Amino acid sequence: MNQTAPDFADMTLDELRIALAPDIAASAIFDGWNETALVAAAEMAGADVDIAKLAFPSGASQAMDMIEAWITSVDIAMEEAWPEERLAELKIRERIRALVAFRLEAVEHIDEAVRRAMAIMAMPQNAPRSLQLGWRSADVMWRLAGDTATDYNHYTKRAILAGIYSATLAVFVNDDSEGKEKTYEFLDRRIDGVMKFEKAKAQFLNRDIELPSLTRFLGRLRYPSR
Repeated sequence: MNQTAPDFADMTLDELRIALAPDIAASAIFDGWNETALVAAAEMAGADVDIAKLAFPSGASQAMDMIEAWITSVDIAMEEAWPEERLAELKIRERIRALVAFRLEAVEHIDEAVRRAMAIMAMPQNAPRSLQLGWRSADVMWRLAGDTATDYNHYTKRAILAGIYSATLAVFVNDDSEGKEKTYEFLDRRIDGVMKFEKAKAQFLNRDIELPSLTRFLGRLRYPSR
């Protein structure tokens, strides 16, 4: 059965950005994240080129606007593919692994677009926005995985996962092994390391620690043992 083509004319500009993002990423393999890729994507999708340009206006932030829309489209696809009820069948480690693996599989055939996006995101002027996007994707993954922490763990988990994901992407774009085997081995090692750290941290925080008595300590200062 043929899928109904999206009606771009009825979309808001925000919706159009997300709808065009995968085609822009595909065009960015050859053209980079620029207006050339935008025009090619709009023509490929059958959207009005002039309206597409309104969605991604020319300027210093155009490339990052495209990249953000693309990342958002991957976030949405991930949520659709891995709803909470499906993830609930897995252990926490397996949930995180499945979500990161989905994101890697989603960009498996557009390595060059990923490499170009990472280079743009690494520019000093784009660093704050890039960190925000990494944090946001990590937050989506943790929420899907069932994390409900509201204390400092909420922030540390997301910071650590964002770091793991960005490091894995850096390996991914340079991995020429069969089926990106080296990338997945790298990912598994990083996740194993985090799980061991979380386990050790939980054991430390949950155990009863016998703290020295302040009164006893002060008493010894006043009346030292003979």
